[in-house]
Amino acid sequence: MKILQIIPSISLIYGGPSQMVIGLSSALAKEKVEITILTTDSNGDTGQKPLDVTLNCPVKQDGYEIIYFRCAPFRRYKFSLDLLKWLKVHACEYDLAHIHALFSPVSSAAARVCRQQKLPYILRPLGTLDPADLRKKKQLKQLYVELIERRNLAGAAAIHFTSDQEAKISERFGVVTRDLVIPLGVIPPEEKIGDGGSVVRSQLGIPQDSPLVLFMSRIDPKKGLNLLLPALEKLLVSKYNFHFVLAGTNPQDPDYEQKIKDQIANSPLRSHTTITGFVSGELKASLLQAADLFVLPSYYENFGIAVAEAMVAGIPVVISDQVHIWQQVRDSKSGWVGATEVEAFVELIAEALQNPQECQQRGLNAQKYALEYFSWSAIARQIIQAYQAILTKSEIA
Repeated sequence: MKILQIIPSISLIYGGPSQMVIGLSSALAKEKVEITILTTDSNGDTGQKPLDVTLNCPVKQDGYEIIYFRCAPFRRYKFSLDLLKWLKVHACEYDLAHIHALFSPVSSAAARVCRQQKLPYILRPLGTLDPADLRKKKQLKQLYVELIERRNLAGAAAIHFTSDQEAKISERFGVVTRDLVIPLGVIPPEEKIGDGGSVVRSQLGIPQDSPLVLFMSRIDPKKGLNLLLPALEKLLVSKYNFHFVLAGTNPQDPDYEQKIKDQIANSPLRSHTTITGFVSGELKASLLQAADLFVLPSYYENFGIAVAEAMVAGIPVVISDQVHIWQQVRDSKSGWVGATEVEAFVELIAEALQNPQECQQRGLNAQKYALEYFSWSAIARQIIQAYQAILTKSEIA
């Protein structure tokens, strides 16, 4: 099979969706599927320089290829006329397109080109069909649906959801299209070399005897920091011992990121918190090794790739019941799940901090579950079966 993966950007600054496409492409390539990623050189929405990459020709990487195109016009919206022109000419060379993102001009236009060129395509909405997400810029999105996205959904061979809960709550706008529910994968951490956790504590000035509570995700209003920070403040007042690490950034909304930093600086948390900014590579791995507890009280999360990364690293998680893998976390006893309320997170984090042995056991449960169900090799095989079923159906039609 020759498959296109189409996504507005694979810059890691955009977080989980980029990592997913890279991880999936690598896993599919190992299963002998020919993969080409079409994307842009976008690297942030607030004045950052574009990715320093070769444009308009294939770049080989880990068994697959990437073709980057210049964002032009409309850099703010990660749009590329060159990408669409290339797709129109070369679509006939491929069997299927897997398009990542809805309400994104280049993805929406790519779906239209695929229909014109008779190339079957799958849409992955990235949580954009969640009612909570649709409420943002509601009128604009309603217009977008009427003019563009309803036709794209109706013409898709399938909609790729990453959890049963995401599929259950997603709006379909009256369109009946096949659901494809396949989770995202995570790459297991490399074997621990020495005590990286102790080293990173020393580097960041974190006391060795304080449980490390880690938030590692985009700093965005939907992530529930307005619940987490007051919960942590209440735990401090109750004399709980912990150190909080806030790891993440938000290049699309730097004002909100600064608001969170200011809130911490003006609260009792300031002497119990380390803010790292965006982390990757060795620092990210070391923080995952050092953490005793991972927290994500999101208001909505179609999957929660950061949660899966923490689980595969052996960290118990405390998440809201709006993170759509919460049932897996609960059923596998990989952590604690609560409502999107401050008091719920006070109680859950307190329970975890009071029971270090239970915390450790739930971390082991988390790792075991994630290695079995969130491994890229297993997920790649599921996706290949889905691709084959779609192509067989297309041939019959």
